[in-house]
Amino acid sequence: MLTAIIVAGGSSRRMGFDKTFAMLAGRPVIAHAIAAFEASACVNSIIVVGRQERLDKLQASTSASKVSQVIAGGEQRQDSVAEGLKCLSAETTYVAVHDAARPLITPAEITRVFTAAQESGAAALAAPVTDTLKRATEAYVVCGSVERERLYAMQTPQIFSRQLIEEAFARVETDKLLVTDEVSAVERLGREIVLVPNENYNFKITFPHDLALAELVLNLRDSTAR
Repeated sequence: MLTAIIVAGGSSRRMGFDKTFAMLAGRPVIAHAIAAFEASACVNSIIVVGRQERLDKLQASTSASKVSQVIAGGEQRQDSVAEGLKCLSAETTYVAVHDAARPLITPAEITRVFTAAQESGAAALAAPVTDTLKRATEAYVVCGSVERERLYAMQTPQIFSRQLIEEAFARVETDKLLVTDEVSAVERLGREIVLVPNENYNFKITFPHDLALAELVLNLRDSTAR
C-alpha cells in the first residue's frame, strides 16, 4: 500500500503571497498536486501536511476521496514529513513525499517513481541539469566551474519503503540533522537511491511568474489531450 504525504508547510517568502492557495487554471495550486495522486492507481491514501493556521483552508481545498488526514506540520520541511510519518496506517508499505508547490506532477510520473521504488526500495524524480554551472564568491564574482555531467536537480515525488524512510528519519532526529529532502535523509544510512529522470514539466512554484508558466503547461496538456 502506497501513502502519499503532500507537504504544504512553506512560508512562500519568495512568492510574496501564499502560493499553496494561489489560483492556477481555476483551482488552488495544491489542488492540482492532490488531484494527480488521487488519479494515480498506485496511490491508496493521501496525507496533507500544512501550517496550523491554514488547516481549515487546506481542508476546504480538497474533496479528494483518498485524502485520509489533513494535519499540522512543523517548523522545517523535515518536521512536517515526520508528522506525516506518524499518521501512516498500519497497512502502508511505501511512502511518497511530494511538494504541494509542484502542481504539474502527473499520475504517469508518480507511477514511474513508484515502480523504481518497488525494485530498489528508494527512488526519486529528478531533472538532468542542462545549464552551465558556476561557483561565485559572496560578491558574485565567478570563481570556478561545476561539471554538469551526471548532475541532477532533485524533484518530488520521492518514494521509499516504509521501513527505510522511518529508519532514516529516526536517524535524523537522533543525530539532530538538518536535511532539505528525504533522499538526503536516506543517504545518511548509506543506502542507494535510484533517480528517475523526469520526462515532463514538474517545476516548483517559487516566484509569481511561475504561475503563468504553469498555466501555459496545463493549457498545452489540455489541448493535446483533446
